[in-house]
Amino acid sequence: MMLVSTISYVDRNAIAVLIPTIQKETGLTGRDYGWIVAAFSYAYMLGNPLWGMLLDRLGVRVGMTLAVAGWSVASALHGLAGGLLGFGLLRTALGFCEGATFPGALRTVMQTLDPVRRSRGIALSYSGGSLGAILTPFLVTPLALAYGWRMAFWLTGIGGAVWLIWWWGLCGRPDLKGRPEMVDQEFVWRDRRVFAFIFVYAMGSVPLGFILYMAGLYLTQVYGLSQGDLGKVLWIPPAGWECGYFFWGWWIDRMVKDGLAVDAACRRAFRIGFVLSLLLGLAPGIGDVRLFLVELFLAMFTTGSFIVGGIAYATSAFGTGRAGLIAGLGAGSFSALTALLAPVFGGMMDDRTYGVAFALAAAFPATGYLLWLWLKGERESASDGAATRP
Repeated sequence: MMLVSTISYVDRNAIAVLIPTIQKETGLTGRDYGWIVAAFSYAYMLGNPLWGMLLDRLGVRVGMTLAVAGWSVASALHGLAGGLLGFGLLRTALGFCEGATFPGALRTVMQTLDPVRRSRGIALSYSGGSLGAILTPFLVTPLALAYGWRMAFWLTGIGGAVWLIWWWGLCGRPDLKGRPEMVDQEFVWRDRRVFAFIFVYAMGSVPLGFILYMAGLYLTQVYGLSQGDLGKVLWIPPAGWECGYFFWGWWIDRMVKDGLAVDAACRRAFRIGFVLSLLLGLAPGIGDVRLFLVELFLAMFTTGSFIVGGIAYATSAFGTGRAGLIAGLGAGSFSALTALLAPVFGGMMDDRTYGVAFALAAAFPATGYLLWLWLKGERESASDGAATRP
């Protein structure tokens, strides 16, 4: 599952790395690019909960096979796109199919690991996203420079095809074959805890989408980096994301193992993320590109506290039987916010209003944490000091 999330992020981030070159050839503006990102994000938003429910019903073997086959074809066909409409349609197909990535990952974690190892399992399976973002500049930039950006997209579809062969054999395992029954607790859509989870996950992840999609434009416009230069440095911010997943997964599991309730462990992680996320607003004032990249590294490291902590909170509150749906709601809500904000951030890049853009991105995680505190409900607070038994 880590590998397939890596593949999915290489597929989706290739356009973010190559956008300066694509703009030169196709004439796309920053706002056009924002709408292309939005097309992916809206489809991803819808695909996540739909695939989550499908995976909970059919199991991960069949569900992931269908999803990965679909997104591999869509990714490869980006090589035929030539303008806003073509990119928009293909990003929509890619986004919908890739909506299965994290529901499949969480469902697999819940089926195969015991409770005291699940946060680390979430971190490992989800970390393929950050690993894919790290690897994308190294994989697609040389291909684009040597053979053109279209060839880079053609080759992104091959990874999914190779993974499918391995996956079909791996799923013969008893704990993955079919649909094992898991513990299910009451899940009501109007439950305040559902909205608490959605807000802390989605708003805590806004800097993630902002950096992934806008860092290339900012580094080109402000620091004058070329396409080749971007390929050398755009791995640095996602490396923080990768480190953050493993750190926060280990830290939450350690607190739970020591006897702290999952809710209380997540609260501690969110508090730290609340403070660290605000530093992103200061980034435009950094004159040195190396220090700027360190700040982006820290910002993406911080998002792990909201993603891993949010998933740990939700699976503790609602049980493992809805794992696919929970993951889909989290990733889908993040995608919805990304879809709304991408054209706004893209326009700010065009208008050079960088301070406002970074301040806006930095404000979302803090707001999400405050909304989580308000929405999560009194019955959760009563158990903050006690461990939740599986």
